[in-house]
Amino acid sequence: MHATFFVVAQWVDKYPESVKALSDAGNEVMNHSTTHPHMPTLSRDAMLKEITTCDSKIEKITGKRPTLFRAPFGDYNNAVVETVAESNHNCIQWDVDSLDWKGISAPQISQRVLSSVKPGSIILFHNAALHTPEALPGIIESLQKQGYRLVPVSQLIYKDNYTIDVAGKQHSDAAVSNEGSTSIPTA
Repeated sequence: MHATFFVVAQWVDKYPESVKALSDAGNEVMNHSTTHPHMPTLSRDAMLKEITTCDSKIEKITGKRPTLFRAPFGDYNNAVVETVAESNHNCIQWDVDSLDWKGISAPQISQRVLSSVKPGSIILFHNAALHTPEALPGIIESLQKQGYRLVPVSQLIYKDNYTIDVAGKQHSDAAVSNEGSTSIPTA
């Protein structure tokens, strides 16, 4: 199984070996900004700098230029979505937040995720959350037993002919379905 890791450029600078290992293991390493700002508060030029600086740092380590962007805090507006698209990225939003960043227990993380996931879900976890490593094996096993196929985000999203609703969820302009798949991005 492979996952998508959205990383901040500052983390890339601090842990280049980890970034390389994630990529070498077949995981996607994608863009989560350079400094983790509230993107809607920035000018378009500043947004582009956040994106391109992070892209360059990831590409230098992995040899692959990111194509996905997850806004810090899930904080975006039309200007962010448009700027991300202009930078040749797809803007990503999750629909299931594990709340692992709040320090909740592994059983609470598991219950929250397993009760919320549905076909096409993008589940948010954080790499520095205390109980995520404990919760993940059971979550993965349970989802697989339910018939879910866990895939990197780039295999789950629409890249063309879609709209994004106010909750950040993509909707295909065609009747294409991602039923039976879900993705677990980590930031």
